[in-house]
Amino acid sequence: MLCGGCDSGPSSSTTEQQAALRGKALMSQYQCGSCHAIPGVADARGVSAVSLEGFARRSYIGGRLPNRPSTLEAWIIDPHAQIAAANMPALAVSPEQARDMAAYLRTLK
Repeated sequence: MLCGGCDSGPSSSTTEQQAALRGKALMSQYQCGSCHAIPGVADARGVSAVSLEGFARRSYIGGRLPNRPSTLEAWIIDPHAQIAAANMPALAVSPEQARDMAAYLRTLK
């Protein structure tokens, strides 16, 4: 057998793409677009919060927090725990859902 065990399952890029697709659906489900304009999310044309276009290129979340995956996930779960005066509401998003939503936001270049 020349390459036994070579197929180790889905690649990390495939897994990340699947997470991003789930995240995109979750952003619609949680109606993030009622406040934010979000490219690729149907009816996400909100204007009361910053547009999420180009989010992956941003240095900061909420103008203060470094734009890192773990920080973004914590922000999505409980923005007020990160920045007490945040306008974004806590939406009872699970850690898994936050991970998927963050994966989608990282695709917005």
